Amino acid sequence: MKKKIFLGIVLSLFVAFFLLGTRFTAFDFKKPKESQSLFLAGNALAEAGTKEKFDYLSEQRSSSCGLQRETVLSYGDDSSIQGSCCSAMDLHRYQEQIGGLKKYSNLSVVPQDPYNIPVSLAKQLFDYQESVQLTDNQQKIYDEAMKMSHEGGPCCCKCWRWTAFEGQAKYLITKHNFSAEQTAELWDLEDGCGGEGHEGHG
Repeated sequence: MKKKIFLGIVLSLFVAFFLLGTRFTAFDFKKPKESQSLFLAGNALAEAGTKEKFDYLSEQRSSSCGLQRETVLSYGDDSSIQGSCCSAMDLHRYQEQIGGLKKYSNLSVVPQDPYNIPVSLAKQLFDYQESVQLTDNQQKIYDEAMKMSHEGGPCCCKCWRWTAFEGQAKYLITKHNFSAEQTAELWDLEDGCGGEGHEGHG
């Protein structure tokens, strides 16, 4: 009788350990995948210029070459336009841009991160594009900046970025006396096309 009871206890313990082992194995099997997924997604709240922020933004697709002002105007002011529009982001170039933009951190019309543009800022710059008028001399500064910038203007194509950063340039030229060199440099730092960028002004 005691032998039967002992065998019953041993069998019960065996079954219990088996079930627990299966549960932990399933948990451990899923856990690395979840961690890997979080790592690949990066951190949306990480500081601009960090590897974590790069990992996050390089996976975002809310920016595109065909995105126009009218569509951005339909977005909520608390949202952001994220990611590159043409080529894959390059970490070294991204960090160079973030470092360069810090020089303009005192200007609210300049984004901290060219791959993470607040919609509220884009809408503000759209307004400047329509409302700010350049004098003949100021237009010459703008035109010269167009020739100096890597993309031949505020962006590589007439998309929402072109409209927004045209407005930004008009504001900075009229309100902060930006030169052609400053305007071109800023456009290059705000370039959201992706890729490795360029060496010096073209």
